[in-house]
Amino acid sequence: MTVTVITRSAAQTRRLARQIGSWLTPGAVFVLAGALGCGKTTFVQGLARGLGIPEDCYVTSPTYTLINEYPGRISLVHADLYRLNGPQEAEEIGLPELFDGRGVVALEWGQKIKDLLPAGYLALEMRVLPDESRRIHLKAAGTAARQLLARLTTWLEVEKWD
Repeated sequence: MTVTVITRSAAQTRRLARQIGSWLTPGAVFVLAGALGCGKTTFVQGLARGLGIPEDCYVTSPTYTLINEYPGRISLVHADLYRLNGPQEAEEIGLPELFDGRGVVALEWGQKIKDLLPAGYLALEMRVLPDESRRIHLKAAGTAARQLLARLTTWLEVEKWD
């Protein structure tokens, strides 16, 4: 199952992600792909708010630290795999241990470790459009991710999202 959403501002991207975050349970995994500056970290910021991570906890891209963890209603582990050279390096730093089901995991550049991903996850391909809006293409892998996208589809219809 796939869903494509257009967001017209960073605030709208955060709003979308915040709503998704409000529905999550521990164990959800997000794989975010797209060029630098397309809004991956902005999406994760909204996700964090939906998970109950306080507003005063600023969510930043862990490009240099690789992994940031934020406490909330459900904890969020945010990893940026841009600098990793592949699955072997991910295994060496213990990345697969993040998929233990205790929190929500958001992986920027997560497609680099596709073979290490759990069976269920939500993949987001983000692209900047000529008018500076963002196209977010969401694709479900697994039952829970499909259910999440079905719920999102209903919400988008109710919200009259354009």
